[in-house]
Amino acid sequence: MAELSFYVHIPYCVKRCGYCDFNTYTPSELKDGASLEAVSGDYIDAVLQELNIAHIEAPGSVSTIFFGGGTPSLLPAKDLGRVISAIGQQWSLAENCEITLEANPDSVDEQKLQGFKDAGFNRISFGMQSAVPHVLATLDRTHNPANVERAVRAAGRIGFESISVDLIYGTPGESLEDLRTSVETALSLEVDHMSAYALIVESGTKLAGQIKRGDISMPDDDLMADMYLLVDALAEKAGLSWYELSNWSKPGHQSQHNIAYWKNANWWGLGPGAHSHLDGVRWSNVKHPTAYKTALFENRSPIHDREVLTLSQIADEGIMLPIRMREGISLKNLSNVQQSKAEPYTRTGHIDPEMWGQGTLQLTPQGRLIADRIVRELVV
Repeated sequence: MAELSFYVHIPYCVKRCGYCDFNTYTPSELKDGASLEAVSGDYIDAVLQELNIAHIEAPGSVSTIFFGGGTPSLLPAKDLGRVISAIGQQWSLAENCEITLEANPDSVDEQKLQGFKDAGFNRISFGMQSAVPHVLATLDRTHNPANVERAVRAAGRIGFESISVDLIYGTPGESLEDLRTSVETALSLEVDHMSAYALIVESGTKLAGQIKRGDISMPDDDLMADMYLLVDALAEKAGLSWYELSNWSKPGHQSQHNIAYWKNANWWGLGPGAHSHLDGVRWSNVKHPTAYKTALFENRSPIHDREVLTLSQIADEGIMLPIRMREGISLKNLSNVQQSKAEPYTRTGHIDPEMWGQGTLQLTPQGRLIADRIVRELVV
């Protein structure tokens, strides 16, 4: 049976962060004066309706389930557990199926975390972003930095098999020492996985407006490069090795769901705005939660657009995706022309020459800084 991953989108947040351009909504954005319970009460029913469609179109064995958002940890564990149970009833769950919950550390306590564990979650990822108050303030994050440690320690006591934290670097006003503080704080929690993403300022966000007005300014490229290299060095020193451009883990704790994306495996995205990929066909759902629910409750497809990947797209993604991975690209999958374009980077410190000699294109830390540039040369 083909392996399938599920992404379950929970499109609700208490407050929209200043940098956020994700498909998420506060209750007041959906309905004036409404509570979270009022706007989300029938949401899981709609997700289960979409699951019925997936069961017909994508049989197989489920290897990973990932609840993202938004803030999935805002919803009751019993509601999220309904989705896990439905997947388990309609599909065969792989042995050691990875089931991940994204969580805001302010939205959970030990009792709620126990509820998520009992519902079937075995992996949790906390949105830490930074340990430095002024950086969190610029990002417009709501959580108290001290709550990250409290939440991580509680998740460990309860017995989650893997605990991750997410960081953002390159926030306006953030120094290299600020980032060092955040990374060292994260690693001191003895997490087994860490993600670190460079801040991307999306047009239309509060942060983009502040930058446009000149209230704050982004760090320069050299500082951004130094920040990435610092994250990598500190993670490796703590025993977390990189396995994908923005992800580090202890042995055996790589996010299998993330890997499914980077290997272009089959996944089904449940929820408004969620994207899916099945055997070379991609599609995305309507973005607004109300439109999504209405379509499903009227027995209509929630799909907004669909594309069949061309052979050229598949070939290009055979470079764009695996080049981000520690496994790299087998030279057998590159043409002679592509190899001739890549080979000089083995002499500039961007591609590991030893791995090249063994038949693999693997980026060095310096090479990861210019991964997009190398990709452009290889796909043109």
